[in-house]
Formats: sequence, structure tokens, C-alpha cells
Amino acid sequence: MSRFRSLLQASVNATKKALTWNVEEWVPPAEKHIFKFHSKEDLKKWHLYSDSEYGGLSSASLEIPDKEDGSDCTGIFSGSLSVDLSEGSKWNISRSGFCGMRSKKFDGFIDLDGYDAIALRLRGDGRCYISTIYTENWVNSPGQAEDNSWQAFVFAPKDSWYTAKIPLARYLPTWRGNVIDVEMEMNPGRVLGMSLSVNAEGGAVGAKSGAGDFRVEIDWIKALRLP
Repeated sequence: MSRFRSLLQASVNATKKALTWNVEEWVPPAEKHIFKFHSKEDLKKWHLYSDSEYGGLSSASLEIPDKEDGSDCTGIFSGSLSVDLSEGSKWNISRSGFCGMRSKKFDGFIDLDGYDAIALRLRGDGRCYISTIYTENWVNSPGQAEDNSWQAFVFAPKDSWYTAKIPLARYLPTWRGNVIDVEMEMNPGRVLGMSLSVNAEGGAVGAKSGAGDFRVEIDWIKALRLP
């Protein structure tokens, strides 16, 4: 009988160990690097856009400065916002004064299931920027190629490095920059890309707004599991 009990206890212990191992394997790491901005190769994963594609006069650049002191390099997204339109523009747009940087299409998807927030390490100019997550299309325009977009404001304090942590629940579904009045949740397991943009209208109370220059340094973008 004692031998049977020993075998039974050993079986129970093995089962508990297996269950613990499976749970640990399922839980993702505390953070997941999505993008870094430390080299010119890193920047090749992004492309720029602005209202200039539609007759606006805003402009933007994304670059890595050369540092002779050997310090770490970070990407600089900068440019100028203008609310004016080109004379004789064929485009009939309702607003101008925006620029953005968007990641190129992934080879497949990035799976952020199991994570709670997006973190961006920034050093800005006091403006409010817009963080966008693009997911597989199944809401905005069924049967069309456009991705679903989810947006949240992120403030970039002037002259100070700051890690902004944005809960995924704070990202709102949008269509061409306007919030969609619908109750739904993002599917973080089907992320197609991301962007960071800025517009002259501002965003957060107290943030710098209006036409003029903008500049934000960006170190990395990560997904986080919050405690």
C-alpha cells in the first residue's frame, strides 16, 4: 500500500509540475521589443506621410544623427506643420496640418496577445502626438484593403526623456482620423503595423499646438505586461 501511495504522489507531483511548466510557457515575457530607432537600417522599416500628398504644405523627416561622442543614437521625427493649402490644388480636403511616420507592412502579423500596453520612450517638444495601431480589417470597410486603426494621444514633454505607457484599452477605433462610435475591442493578436503622427490641432490640454515646427526623438517602442 505504501508503494502504491508513493507512486500516486509521484504522479500527482509530476502533473503539478507539468501544469506549472505549461502556464509559464504560455505567459509572455514582461516586455516585447517591437521597434527600435538606433540605426539607419531601423529607419528603413518606416515611411513618411503628410498633408502634402493632398495639397497641403506640411513636411517631415525621419533621421539618425551622427554622434561623434559615441553616445547612443536615436531617431528624430521632425518637420513643419502648415494649415495652408497649395494654390490651385486639385484636392478638396477639409483640414491640413498633419505629418506622420508609419511602419511598413510586417511579413504576417505581430502577436501582442497577452500584453496590456504600448510603451514609447520619447523626448519631445511639448506637443501631443498620436500613437496608432493597425490591425487586420474587419470593422471599417469590409471587403476593402484598408486596415483598422486604433489611436491614442501620447504627450511628449519638452527636452526630457519620458516613457509613455498607453494601455491598449485606451486606444479607440478610428476611421480617417475620426473616432468610430461603436463598442468593440482590439484584437492584439493581429497587429499589422504602427504609426506616430502629429497635427496642428494639438490634443491634450496644455500641450503645444498650432502650425510651426515639431520635433520628437524616439528610442524604442515596446509592448508591456502591466502588474
